[in-house]
Amino acid sequence: MEKGHTNNPNGRPKGRPNKITQDTRAWLSAVIDKNRRQMERDLKALEPKERLQIFERLMQYVIPKQQATTATVDLERLTDEQVNQVINTIINTAEL
Repeated sequence: MEKGHTNNPNGRPKGRPNKITQDTRAWLSAVIDKNRRQMERDLKALEPKERLQIFERLMQYVIPKQQATTATVDLERLTDEQVNQVINTIINTAEL
C-alpha cells in the first residue's frame, strides 16, 4: 500500500481521537484513579506555594481560559441616555 493511503477513503472522522490517543487517555485515567490517594498525600506534603503552583497548572484542564474581548462603541451615534448606560455598565463591572 502506498504511503498516506488507507482502505478508508474518507479517513478518520473529524474530532475523533486516533486509537493511540484514546488508549493513552484511558491508561492515564486508570493510573490516576488507582493512585488518587497517594497523589493527594503527595500534594499535602508539598509546601503551600508548590501546592498552589500544581493546582494552577491542573486548573487549565478543568476551567476554560477566558478569551480577551474588545468592543467598539460609536459614541456619536448614541443618545445621551445610552452613553450614560454604557458608562454605568463599565463602572459597575469594574467594581466587581
